[in-house]
Amino acid sequence: MVGIVLASHGDLAAGVRQTGSMVFGDQENVAVVSLEPSMGPDDFRANLEKAVASLEDQEQVLFLVDLWGGTPFNQTSAFAKGHDTWAIVTGLNLPMLIEAYSARIDATKSAHDIAAHLVSEGRKGVRVLPEGLEPKVTASKAAAAHAGAIAPGTVLGNGKIDIAAVRIDTRLLHGQVATAWTKQIAPNRIIVVSDGVAHDELRKTMIEQAAPPGVPANVVPISKMVEVAKDPRFGATKAFLLFETPQDLLKCIEGGVDIKKANIGSMAHSVGKVVVTNAIAMGEDDVKTIERLRELGVEFEARKVPSDASENVDAMLKKAKADLAAQANQ
Repeated sequence: MVGIVLASHGDLAAGVRQTGSMVFGDQENVAVVSLEPSMGPDDFRANLEKAVASLEDQEQVLFLVDLWGGTPFNQTSAFAKGHDTWAIVTGLNLPMLIEAYSARIDATKSAHDIAAHLVSEGRKGVRVLPEGLEPKVTASKAAAAHAGAIAPGTVLGNGKIDIAAVRIDTRLLHGQVATAWTKQIAPNRIIVVSDGVAHDELRKTMIEQAAPPGVPANVVPISKMVEVAKDPRFGATKAFLLFETPQDLLKCIEGGVDIKKANIGSMAHSVGKVVVTNAIAMGEDDVKTIERLRELGVEFEARKVPSDASENVDAMLKKAKADLAAQANQ
């Protein structure tokens, strides 16, 4: 696995790494080097050398540095001379780091491969609201973006939507989903399936704006998702489906959508529910719904981020039943 060194003035690199762990999970083979006000270039260089020495593989090293021409970059550039397999990318930001984490999962990729990929992907992480402030696209690109709707009956691909992954998450589309999970799954569309959110213009707009670069997000009611699953025009779509509750997932499957696997990311606590993990709370209806889904052949896992090991779903249901029974007897 390619080793990563984050280098910056002050605590920027350390902060980006900490935030990256919140989104993508804790990562091994990552080191941080910070240039503090009391340090000179030689001090920074010494810490840089220690950071590389701490990596499992010193042959493939990727340096993500804050500023081209600053001391961290200058010292890293000097240190990298003679190491032809190393690579340096400046402009360190959170989307860049998340993309690097995702890219290095492929063990065949070198530090150079990942660096070349990050140059474009890191720039995509810079976006603006209001969207009218975005640079104007060329006329040809604008025409392509506003191409007419596909005629009913048109068959794309194999005529059947590819549901690449399904997740139950009270928060729906947030940082972990937009970065870690989307990078892992590589969909070309995120679909939030919820009657409630589909009729809430504010939440709907916020979700659409939270979509990661290059992967549009749509919010649809359950009935619309049932129609989409039967529409051959979506045969070229690789979708990541997000549900707010297991009840919505059950309604979708009962409507005819073929779903055999689902990830439980988070289920928020509320009155009448019991906490079964640090991210999941269940009430009686949740337990019954998940058990019904399993009877229908749905296989569950429970993970916040791809790097986590799955929680034992049987143990979660058992704990939920015991705690709900104890709560009822109080």
